[in-house]
Amino acid sequence: MVELSKIERVELREIWPNEAADFTPWLAKEENLGLLGEALRLELELQERESSVGTFSLDLLVRDIGNDRPVIIENQLTETDHTHLGQILTYAAGHDAGTIVWIAKKFRDEHRAALDYLNSRTGEDTEFFGVVVEVWKIDDSRPAPHFDPVVTPNEWRKERVGKQGDGRTSERSEKYRKFFQSLIDTLREMHGFRDRTAPRGNWFDTSSGFAGVLYCLTFSSYGVRVEVYIDRDKEWNKRLFDKLEERKETIESKLGESLSWERLDDRKACRIALYRDGTIDEDEETLVEIREWMINWLLEFKRVFGPELDELAE
Repeated sequence: MVELSKIERVELREIWPNEAADFTPWLAKEENLGLLGEALRLELELQERESSVGTFSLDLLVRDIGNDRPVIIENQLTETDHTHLGQILTYAAGHDAGTIVWIAKKFRDEHRAALDYLNSRTGEDTEFFGVVVEVWKIDDSRPAPHFDPVVTPNEWRKERVGKQGDGRTSERSEKYRKFFQSLIDTLREMHGFRDRTAPRGNWFDTSSGFAGVLYCLTFSSYGVRVEVYIDRDKEWNKRLFDKLEERKETIESKLGESLSWERLDDRKACRIALYRDGTIDEDEETLVEIREWMINWLLEFKRVFGPELDELAE
C-alpha cells in the first residue's frame, strides 16, 4: 500500500513577510499571474505595479487579454477589512475596470456578502472576485501557492461580454467569439450538442453529464488544449483524478495519444489535457485546422472518458 502524506498549511508571512515589498512583486511575475488567471479562468497580463489613482496606489493593474479590458488587483495578507473594500471601489472607478479582484488571507462574512451584493447589482460586464491566497506543502516539499476564489460573479461561466469603453466589442474578444460560435454550430448541427451561444473569452466548456466535471476547449499561454476539467471540491477533485490516473495506460491506449496529467496539487481543480501549438491570431486556414482538431478530440474525450466517469465519478 502506498504511504500517504499530509498536506500542511504554511503561514503566509513565512513566504512573503511584507505585502507590498514581497507579495505584490511576486504576483506581478508572469508565471504567478498565470496561476491566478488559471483560478479565475482569465488570461492576465501585467500593465502596471502601484498604479496611481489620485493620491492612492493600486497594487496591480493588469489586462484581461481575452476581453481586452482592465482588471484591478488589490492584495491583503490579513483578514479583509472595510478599508480595502473602499479601496477596491475607488480603484475600480479610477481605472474603469470591468473585473475587480480582491486577494486576502481570509474573507469576513460581511465582505463576502458585500461582493455578492455588488455582483448581483452591477451589469454583466462588471465582475467582482474574492480570492483567498494560501500556501501548502507536503512533508519537506517546497511550499506551493494556491488561489481559491471564494466569491465569484453569479454566473461565473456566463458569456464574458468584453466591452471597450465606447461599448464596442473588443477585436480580440470578437475573434474568440467567432471561432467558438462556428465550433459550437458544428457540434450542435453534426454531433447533437445542445450548446448554442459562444463566449467571447478564450475558452469554451461543455457538460460531461457529471457535476464538477467539464470538457473544455481553451486557447492558453501554452498553446491550444482540449481537457477534462475537474472542479467540485478539492478533496473530491484529487480523488477522482487519482482514480482516472490509475487507468492512464488504458485511457491513453484508447485515445492513441499521450496526455498531460495535471493534478495541480497547489490548486483546487485538476485537468487532463492534450495540447498543440496555436493562438487565436493564426491565419484563417490554421484556425480552421485548430477548430477541426478541437472538435475531433472533444468527441474522442467524450468517447473514452465517458465510460470511465460512469464508473468512477461519485
